[in-house]
Amino acid sequence: MIEKRELPYLQRCVVLAAEALAAGDEPFGSVLVDADGVIRAEDRNRTAGGDRTRHPEFELARWSTTTMTVEERRRATVYTSGEHCPMCAAAHAWVELGRIVYVSSSAQLSAWLEELGAPAPLVRPLPIADIAPGVVVEGPVPSLAEQVHDLHVRFHRGRSGE
Repeated sequence: MIEKRELPYLQRCVVLAAEALAAGDEPFGSVLVDADGVIRAEDRNRTAGGDRTRHPEFELARWSTTTMTVEERRRATVYTSGEHCPMCAAAHAWVELGRIVYVSSSAQLSAWLEELGAPAPLVRPLPIADIAPGVVVEGPVPSLAEQVHDLHVRFHRGRSGE
């Protein structure tokens, strides 16, 4: 269950997603929080430069292996503006990070992209549980999902020239 004390982490993810959008990237942002509630790392999407693997969830998974013990990783939570893609879900599981909490789901994103007439993603958006069934996952968070939706609308309308 998502607790009220967790909302600031999720709000930070939305801010990071907005920063990604401002930099020309798709709007995704993530925060890695340890068991004591300390933000250990954060990032935003950085794919506009051509490396489509520069997702914040993937970067945080990599970062965690050099700065946290396995036990610290298992007790950590990754908060994110959007549900992990299959690549990021696999990375999360492989490095044994703990819980994931997301603002908007893959199903929501798929519906938004269809509504916007955006091209289909190169990789099928699947629920995290289909990729990493052992990871505890919570979301979406309706009170913030509309903000993430608005960021995606701005991104895709900007690309189409509307």
